[in-house]
Amino acid sequence: MSSGSEPTPGVDATARAAVSDIAYSSSLPNMKARQLALAAGAANAQCDAEPIHIPGGIQPHGYLLCLSDTLTILQASENLAVLAKRPVEQLLGEPVDVLLGITAAEQIAHAVASAELDETPLYIGVVENVLYLPAASAQERPIASVDGPEFDITIHRHDGNLIVELEIARHSNSDVFASMYPLVRTFTRSLQDVETVTELAELAVQEVRRMTGFGRVLLYNFDEEGRSHVLAESKDDSYVSFLNQTFPASDIPRQARALYVKQRVRLVADVDAKPVRIVPPVSPVTGRPPDLTYTSLRSFSPIHLEYMRNMGTYASMSVSLIVRGKLWGLISCHDHDAQLVPFEVRMAIEHLGQLVSLQIEAKEERAEAAYLQSLRSTMSRLIARLSEHEDYRVALESSPDDLLCFAGSRGAAIVADGKVTLIGFTPDADTVLALAQWLESSTKGVYATDALPEEWPRASRHIDTASGILAVPISQIFRNYVIWFRPETARTIKWAGEPVKRVSSQDGSVAPRKDFAPWLEIVRNRSLRWRPVELEIAAEFRASMLNIVLRRAEELAELASELSRANKELEAFSYSVSHDLRAPLRHIAGYGDLLRETEGETLSERSKRFLTNMLDSARLAGVLVDDLLTFSQMGRAALRPVQVDLNQLVQSVVQEFGAETANRKVEWIIPELPSVTGDPAFLQIALRNLFSNAVKYTRTRESARIELSVNSTTDEYIVSVRDNGVGFNMKYVNKLFGVFQRLHRAEEFDGTGIGLANVRRIIERHDGRTWAEGREGEGAAFHFSLPKVFRTDSVDADGRRRKSRAAPSSG
Repeated sequence: MSSGSEPTPGVDATARAAVSDIAYSSSLPNMKARQLALAAGAANAQCDAEPIHIPGGIQPHGYLLCLSDTLTILQASENLAVLAKRPVEQLLGEPVDVLLGITAAEQIAHAVASAELDETPLYIGVVENVLYLPAASAQERPIASVDGPEFDITIHRHDGNLIVELEIARHSNSDVFASMYPLVRTFTRSLQDVETVTELAELAVQEVRRMTGFGRVLLYNFDEEGRSHVLAESKDDSYVSFLNQTFPASDIPRQARALYVKQRVRLVADVDAKPVRIVPPVSPVTGRPPDLTYTSLRSFSPIHLEYMRNMGTYASMSVSLIVRGKLWGLISCHDHDAQLVPFEVRMAIEHLGQLVSLQIEAKEERAEAAYLQSLRSTMSRLIARLSEHEDYRVALESSPDDLLCFAGSRGAAIVADGKVTLIGFTPDADTVLALAQWLESSTKGVYATDALPEEWPRASRHIDTASGILAVPISQIFRNYVIWFRPETARTIKWAGEPVKRVSSQDGSVAPRKDFAPWLEIVRNRSLRWRPVELEIAAEFRASMLNIVLRRAEELAELASELSRANKELEAFSYSVSHDLRAPLRHIAGYGDLLRETEGETLSERSKRFLTNMLDSARLAGVLVDDLLTFSQMGRAALRPVQVDLNQLVQSVVQEFGAETANRKVEWIIPELPSVTGDPAFLQIALRNLFSNAVKYTRTRESARIELSVNSTTDEYIVSVRDNGVGFNMKYVNKLFGVFQRLHRAEEFDGTGIGLANVRRIIERHDGRTWAEGREGEGAAFHFSLPKVFRTDSVDADGRRRKSRAAPSSG
C-alpha cells in the first residue's frame, strides 16, 4: 500500500465479515492459521529486504544525470538519447554543457559551489530550450536552437553521486514558485476554522483533490504497529470508499516507510509505463548502482506496481506527513487513468503537506497538553493528600475518585509491605500480590500494557478487570506498587481486505493482495491503550511519591537518631542512678537489720511494724534498682556470641528455682534441645526471666506445669515457654514487653515490670523476635526466635552501629 490502496474495478464490494478472537488467522483452522502466519512472515521478510532505493531506472516522464565533481557525465538515463540525437553511451565522460548548454551548466556549478545539496534536492530553475549538438571537435561545436520543451531542473548529492533531474516544464513562466501561492491560499485560510485532526484531514483531502484532479484522495495515519487507518476521504462516485478502514502494516514495508520520511512526495504517473534504464547501471566512481532515495523520478518496485493494478489504480501520488520527526501518515491520491502531475503542483502539494503536518502536531500537542494539565491537577490533589497523612496508603484510599481518574481506569490497587488495598473493579488480593511479584521480577520502572494476558498468562482469568495495567513502583527496595487496571475493550477492525500477504507457491516470490473487500476482525483480551501523557504523568507521580517517602524516611531517620541519642543518655542516666542508689539502699537494709537485731526487744510493736515496712520497701527498691541496672547494661554491653548448648543452660537456670518450688508441685517438661549461637550470659538472663514469670504466675495452681520447646524453621529457632498459670487478656499483649508494664496488681503478684522488657532487648540484640499468647485463667506462652545465621551488632568508635556475620547455629 506504498501510496494508498484501491480495489480492483468489478471486485464485489459487499462486506465479507470474518470474525476472529485475537488475530485474523484465529478464525481459521489452527493448521491453516499457522501456514498463513508463516507465509505472511516470509512475505514481509522478502518485502523488507527488497532494495527499492536502487531500482536501476526512472519513470519515463523525466530524465536523469549523474555527474562527477568536475560536472562531467558519469551516468545518464537512456531516454536522453532522444534529446542528444545520439546513443546515450556517447555522452558519458562529456561535460554537462554539451547536453544542457552553458547557462544550465553554470547554474549547476553555482549550486554545487554555494548550496547544501547533501540529501536535499534543490530546485535551481528552468533549462532553456538550447542544446549543444555534437560536432567533430570542441572548437567546431555550433550553437543550435532546437525547438523543444523547457525543463524544470533539480539537483542533489547522495551516496557519492551528484544527481540532476529534468522534467518537462508545464508552467507558462520561469517563476514556478509564483503559481504555488494561489494553489494553497484557500487552504491556509481554512486552517483557522478547524479544531480537530479529523476535521483537518477532511479539509486536506478535499484541497488536494481540487489541486491535483485525482479521482480519490485518502488521508490515513499509522499506529504503533505500522497499520494505517483512513481518517478522511474525498472521491468521485465511481470509486469505492475506504473511509474508516485499516490497511495492514505489511502493505508498506519497513524500508518504504523509511523512504517516505526522506522523500516527501512520490508520484507514479503511469503504472504501465516502462522504466527507463540508467546507463551504465553501476557508477564508475562508487562501484555501486546509484541510490535514488531522494530522486522524485525513481521507478517503483514491480511488486508495488502489481499491487496498484490489483487495486485498479493506474496513477498515484503520496505526500508524507511528518510529525515530530516521524512518519505520522500519508495523503494518498489514486486515479483509474495515468496522471502526470505538473512539477509546480507537486511542489505546492508538498508545501501543503508540511502545513498539514505542522497543524497535526500543534493540534495533537494542544489536546495532549490539555489532558496532561487535567491529570496534573488531579495529581496535585493526590500529592496534597499524601503530604497530609503519615501513611500514603490511607491518603490514596481516602481519594478513590482522584486515584481512578488520574489514570483513566476503573480499578486500582495499592501494594505495600505484603498487604493489598483494592479500590474499584480489580482482581482479588491474591492475584494482585502475585502480579506485584511478577512485576518485580520481570519489569523495571513504570510499566504499562494494554495486553496483560499476553505478558502474564494468569491475567487471562481476569480480562474483565485486568486486560491492561499501569504499574508504578513506589519503592526502590521493597515490592510496593500502585497499580491501575483497565478491563477488556473488545473492538472491531474493518480491514481493507484480508490482511495477509501471500507467497507464490511456484517460485516463492511475493504476490501482493488482490482482494480489498472489507474484512472484519474482533480484537479481544485488550484494554484501551495507555496514552503517552498518562505514562508521563505516571512517571511524575512516581517521582513525587519517592520524594515524599524519602523525605519521611529522612525525618524518621532524624527522629531515630534523636531517639537513639536520648536512649543512650537515658541508659547512661539509669545506669548511673541505679549504680549510685544500690549502696544507699543496701545501707538502709543493712542498718535496718542491725537495728532490729540490737534494739528489737526495746521497740514497740508499732515501731517494729514501721521497721519491717521500711526494710521490705528498701529490699524492693534494691531489686528494682538491680533490674534497672541490668536493663541499662543490655544496651551497653557488647555481645559475645558462641555456640551455646541449651540443655546445659536450661538445666542451670531451672536449678536456680529449686528452693522456691521445693514446697510446690511443679512439672518441668523439657525435651532434648539443640545448640544455638548467642551470648550465653544474656540468654541465661532471658530464660531466667521467662521461667521466673512461669513459676510466679502458676503459684495459684495446685499442680503447675512449665514446658520449654524449640522448633526449627529454615532460618531460625523458635524457643517457647508455656505455663498453665493465670494467663492474660490478649488485648493487652502489646503492653507485655514494655518497661514497667504490669497486667496484674502488685498485691497479687510481686515484680518490677522490667523482666519481659529485658527479654525483648536481649532477643532484639540477637536479631530475633519476641511475642506472646495467653488466655485468662488458662495460661500463657512466651516465644522468641534466634536466627540460625547469627548477626551480632557492635558499635564503632564513632558510635555507628555495624552488622557482622557470625557462624551459623548447629542443631
